[in-house]
Amino acid sequence: MKKTLLLLLLAVPLFGQPKEPFSLEKLLASHPEWFGPVLAHPEKYRVQVLYTQIDRDAANRPHFRSYGYRVNADEYFYPASTVKLAACALALEKLNRLGILPSATMLTDTAGYGQTPASRDSTSPTGLPSVEHYIRKILLVSDNDAFNRLYEFIGQEAFNRRLQEVGLAGVRVVHRLSVFMKPGQNERTNPVRFLDAAGRELYRQPMLVNSQRPAPPAPILLGQGYETEDGRIIREPFDFTARNAFPIEAQQGLLKRLLFPQVFPEKQRFQLRKDDYRLLRQYMSQYPTESRSPAYDSTEFYPTYAKFLLYGSRRGAVPQPGVRIFNKIGNAYGFLIDNAYVVDLTTGVELLLTACILVNEDGIFNDGKYEYEAVGQPFMQHLGQALLAYEQQRPRPRRAKVSDFRMTYDQ
Repeated sequence: MKKTLLLLLLAVPLFGQPKEPFSLEKLLASHPEWFGPVLAHPEKYRVQVLYTQIDRDAANRPHFRSYGYRVNADEYFYPASTVKLAACALALEKLNRLGILPSATMLTDTAGYGQTPASRDSTSPTGLPSVEHYIRKILLVSDNDAFNRLYEFIGQEAFNRRLQEVGLAGVRVVHRLSVFMKPGQNERTNPVRFLDAAGRELYRQPMLVNSQRPAPPAPILLGQGYETEDGRIIREPFDFTARNAFPIEAQQGLLKRLLFPQVFPEKQRFQLRKDDYRLLRQYMSQYPTESRSPAYDSTEFYPTYAKFLLYGSRRGAVPQPGVRIFNKIGNAYGFLIDNAYVVDLTTGVELLLTACILVNEDGIFNDGKYEYEAVGQPFMQHLGQALLAYEQQRPRPRRAKVSDFRMTYDQ
């Protein structure tokens, strides 16, 4: 059964007037210059928005109230790189069970099935790969190979089972990114070894094979056609049935568990250490230009890179230095997604915002012709701006103490 979340929000009373009901949809509609075309055809754009207010009690505990626009777990969108945040959490959790630090050397071997090895990493301070360094690259610039290595360490079966165990419904992660492999190849993940600083082996993991394949959903056929690898246009819908899935509510649920684990019962939390949370929070919010290792070219990886909400495709300096965005974005096949916690460290204003939009005007997938800069990124930028502006004038019972989100960055 389709499920659409659309709750009412009370506007701020003005000059003693009674409160007026105010919805997220009305907020968007009040800015036709920003959202008019999308609101006129929301089904075409497959837009979904989940906005969550955060109020703190006397003990500074967060309390959430969520409002949605077209939030529907049955309306598929391709999650692209947003699945990488889950991989970061699951890899750290698995290391904790094994008693291995994230800085330990991680060597990836092969056992056939199209697998590739990884024994060096020129961007790492040691020249060697590690879970810690893969997480840096994932959260700073959304590195695909780094995700694939964590996926291979976690294993497909454990990846999906563990997300279900902590209460994230509807998630399905069944393939690596940016490499073509058949389903049977993605079910098999590379052998992995971990070494200490002296080169002694700490742990050896053989190839893992998923014996509990995620149940295939009903067919997911989208668009008017698609382009093949040899450049032919096939005039029939593109099949997303065997691709990853990560509904909006599950995405924000993951973010909450990593930023506010204390509000969840033990069985719904990831088993992470304080240092693990600090690692994730630092690199979710750090700009590529603040990174020493890897050191990124600021012309390609500018300060606001991968911060769609608030900044869209904007380049240059961050206009609001006190505002930090803890997020993970994704974009592929015309889908644009951002899953973010936005906090103003100077005022304590904070909110959660998760959104997706499809910008594929010609309805042809895999042709590289998408309206990211013309439609998608402006929509995300203005969405973040509109809701941050609303939050900045929304009365709160008390000011939030947000010291947990003040990070020390590389530079």
